[in-house]
Amino acid sequence: MTFDLDAIRREVRALDFERGTPADVAEWREADAESRANLAIEGMTLSADDEALFDMLRDEAVPPPLATQILLRLLDHPDADPELAITPLEQAC
Repeated sequence: MTFDLDAIRREVRALDFERGTPADVAEWREADAESRANLAIEGMTLSADDEALFDMLRDEAVPPPLATQILLRLLDHPDADPELAITPLEQAC
């Protein structure tokens, strides 16, 4: 699935949340790298678009719990917070 990363970035930047510190972001990037390595070992590598999305969320210092909620909202998952101001991907197309 392809998506407009710039549009998602604009929506993320418009959210009111406490961004992580540079030390937090470094820790989150390390955890992401470990997760991606584990996925690769299992034969489930991320697509380039998925990697770009996760990298953008780290660039914007989005804490992992909020990043999860953003992903759920993008996928229009039933567990997503309907009040989160992120446009689901199917509606954005």
